[in-house]
Amino acid sequence: MKDQARVVIIGGGIVGASTAFHLAKLGWRDIVVVDQGPLFHNWGSSSHAPGIIFQHNDSKTVCTLAMWTVDTYLEAERLAQNGQSVWQVGSIWICHTPERWEDYKRRAGYAKSWGLDAHLIGPDEVKRMIPIMRTDDLYGAYYTPGDCDIKPVSAMEALANYAIKTGAAEFHADTPVTNVEVKNGRVAAVVTPNGTIKTDIVVCAAGLWGPLIGEMVGVPIPLTPCQHLFVKTKPLPELAGETEWIRHPMVRYQDQDMYFRQYADAYGFGSYRHEPMLVPPHRLPKDDHPAMFPFTPSDFEESMEDAIHRIPCLRNAEIAESFNGLFSFTPDANSIIGEAANVRGFWAAEAVWVTHAGGVGRVVAEWLVDGKPTIDLREADINRFQPHAAGPAYVKARAHRQYVEIYDIIHQLQQMESPRGLRCAPYHPRLQELGAEFFESAGWEKPQWFKSNEKLLADYPDLPRRHGWAARFWSPIIGAEHRAVRDRVGLFDLTNFFKIEVSGPGALAFLNYIAANQMDQPAGRITYTSMLDQRGGIKCDLTVTRMGPERFWVVTGAGMGFHDLDWLRKHAPEDGSVHTANIVWGPRARDLVQSLSEDDFSNEAFPYVTAKPVFIEHVPCIAARISYAGELGWELYTPTEYGLKLWDTLWEAGQKHGVIAAGGGAFDSLRLEKGYRLWGSEIHTEHNPFEAGIGFAVRMKKGDFIGRAALEKIKAEGIKRKLCCMAFDDPTMAIMGKEPIFLTGGEQALGYVTSANYGYSVGQSIAYGYLPIEYASEGQRLEIYNFGEKYPAKVVREPVFDPENKRMRS
Repeated sequence: MKDQARVVIIGGGIVGASTAFHLAKLGWRDIVVVDQGPLFHNWGSSSHAPGIIFQHNDSKTVCTLAMWTVDTYLEAERLAQNGQSVWQVGSIWICHTPERWEDYKRRAGYAKSWGLDAHLIGPDEVKRMIPIMRTDDLYGAYYTPGDCDIKPVSAMEALANYAIKTGAAEFHADTPVTNVEVKNGRVAAVVTPNGTIKTDIVVCAAGLWGPLIGEMVGVPIPLTPCQHLFVKTKPLPELAGETEWIRHPMVRYQDQDMYFRQYADAYGFGSYRHEPMLVPPHRLPKDDHPAMFPFTPSDFEESMEDAIHRIPCLRNAEIAESFNGLFSFTPDANSIIGEAANVRGFWAAEAVWVTHAGGVGRVVAEWLVDGKPTIDLREADINRFQPHAAGPAYVKARAHRQYVEIYDIIHQLQQMESPRGLRCAPYHPRLQELGAEFFESAGWEKPQWFKSNEKLLADYPDLPRRHGWAARFWSPIIGAEHRAVRDRVGLFDLTNFFKIEVSGPGALAFLNYIAANQMDQPAGRITYTSMLDQRGGIKCDLTVTRMGPERFWVVTGAGMGFHDLDWLRKHAPEDGSVHTANIVWGPRARDLVQSLSEDDFSNEAFPYVTAKPVFIEHVPCIAARISYAGELGWELYTPTEYGLKLWDTLWEAGQKHGVIAAGGGAFDSLRLEKGYRLWGSEIHTEHNPFEAGIGFAVRMKKGDFIGRAALEKIKAEGIKRKLCCMAFDDPTMAIMGKEPIFLTGGEQALGYVTSANYGYSVGQSIAYGYLPIEYASEGQRLEIYNFGEKYPAKVVREPVFDPENKRMRS
């Protein structure tokens, strides 16, 4: 074994093998892969996995990873020339309830958005594909012809052998990692009983054991192994003579929390229909099959009856094999990918199933070689987690719920029930008294609307109502709060805003290099900016306030805080929990704050996009005149210990000005009317500022900055797509986002909806999405697909509300 390597991959399962394969394809050499057990029928989940690749996912990122996984396994099979390891037989997701059938209509729309070949089929077509299946009580199925099944061990061998035969990598079995040495915050070496390997880069692809490797370097990897029941039959008479590994499409039976797959003349089926059985990583057994636990037949009784109902010939089937296999679950059900913020050179490719391993290996390799993956990985970024998410109790509770809900119909706005109440504003009891309906974000309890505002509905009788799917986790009170903010003044709780201070010698030069806008502004000036990656993609979207010559305050959203802090980490001390943020927006905002302060809040003394210290009665604050709602207003920041007093002061004084407490629902509809982009929806690293319509916040002439060279090329060549605002012909239409967009009468999706809401001030249902530049002109007729139907819409000028920005500058 080498004593030095360019990269050491810990874990020789499907993820480690895929990463080595893709690194080799990109030209890297000197790769060492170590595994604690044998190769390639190893101790991890890969060896016992059923090998099913269901490509569809409601997330574009996760779906793309699955599609790339299919491509990877097929390519590795072709390169290996060592027999078949991939069978592209497709999959069908059957349903016998009307609710599930409607859900599959929605998902068929997502497939069109993501470019996945999938569509709905009827019971007769299901019967034709799988003659042994009962279909008389089915509504139909969701069919994805490109889905595939693999022999996991064969696929691992094909991936690894390419890396080995090209001279790029060496694999070592029976080589457990006992330590990862870190020096000066960087990976230095990997220690094993067979020798120490010096290296600058470690990729943790240890699967179930990932958290234990993370502990060696102080990097939390919040996942927990869960037992999953699987049964395989002996040969079935109805399939006698079948020699093909798999011929029937694989089956998801989500109504009953099951899936089925053929094994030549036998069948296998797995079940999630049981109480989750979690196994802490440090309690994994030390034997030859640590990822396979004894079968618990009592947990499978109901599922067996469901399986017999659906495939009647199973009634007399004998069982050849049964076990409880372990798979990784995380708090948000997504993988854990990328370089840790606190240890340079320590990379994770964790909580990855066979379904996505090929794609994950590809993006990790791209990230290492090119400094950026091809797709945005915000949903899987290792640095997305808040500190509480690393706690064992939290990981266990959330993973438990993810297992229970894995096949449930989950609404986009549906909230996790537990654990809750982790992070609350200092005036949280006041919000409860007002009947706040709380949503959770990064552990924070955020009001979405207030039941105390139900009385406002009488003031706005023309508010549209929602129905069906769009009406879930929603209230018409949101519209009333929206209108009241536009008419009077609203008080918002945004304590969850993430605050970072960048200060010290060189702070200005650093920020000017990392930000696309000009940071050399007068003290007190607020600057909206993007921070870009090397390809011009939007890495961060935030505001920077200059507080002094070499002191700046960066404000970003709660969910992006640690992601953005990682981008700034070498220079920016964290200050994320020190301040409370109350926001006062609306035409009477000045009247309210001026009545409580000796400071001058006039337009002349306190211009738009400026900030300064003020007192709100007895409370010291930083007041920032900026508005995400497009209204006159201020963000008021004060140390947490003053938070309750600030809320009470503003609330009591605001009564004569008609103040209301307003929630996140109104916040979103207000920002969309004004065309304000949301990072993670309208903007992320797959989009550049010019196509996103925020080129005004780029200063090309200020000197060099990250992404500048890429933007010069983009500007010279011209953008190929553009973020557009669209309005439905039906002003009461309600959609949720991710729906595909078509030309009128077209069959090929042009793009998909990034955000949608009702514009309560303008009486329009509006949506945003990227369109090819040739179809992005005002007046372009379009259709947007929703639950199996297409609805007419057109491109309109943006923003649809106050396009001259008169209100927030008033």
